[in-house]
Amino acid sequence: MKKEQLGQLIIASEDTLYHVAKTLLYRDADCADAIQETIVKAFTNLHTLRQDSYAKTWLVRICINECYAIMRREKRVRSLEEYQCQETTVEGEDYSDLYEAIRHLPQKVRICVTLYYLEGYSVKETAKLLGVTESAVKNRLARARTMMRSELEQAMT
Repeated sequence: MKKEQLGQLIIASEDTLYHVAKTLLYRDADCADAIQETIVKAFTNLHTLRQDSYAKTWLVRICINECYAIMRREKRVRSLEEYQCQETTVEGEDYSDLYEAIRHLPQKVRICVTLYYLEGYSVKETAKLLGVTESAVKNRLARARTMMRSELEQAMT
């Protein structure tokens, strides 16, 4: 794959990269950082791409790894004041109810839901992206549906 083709792929995959990043990271600034690092690493490591047909999967995998790296870097203890200030910001209120519902799911389940339902990847593709078995993806999706259904029932009562 040539750099021009990679550039076109990145532009075409902009929404996908954002959805994946938003699923793992809450702040838009962190999402932007992850996407920027993804682009830099994709251009830097273009020679490691074995088949052009897997370019989008490769790009999404880089994005997931970058999100995890940001999460590891920011894993620190926050004071109560910082936490309360973050909760009162408008940033969290700008997102759809779907993102809010997904946000309450465990991380492993959350990324499966995003890739499968929001991005349209098949169970097989999702399993390959995450490095897990297809049955693990199916179980996580079933768990997500159950958790979201019970949360909806609790909200209605």
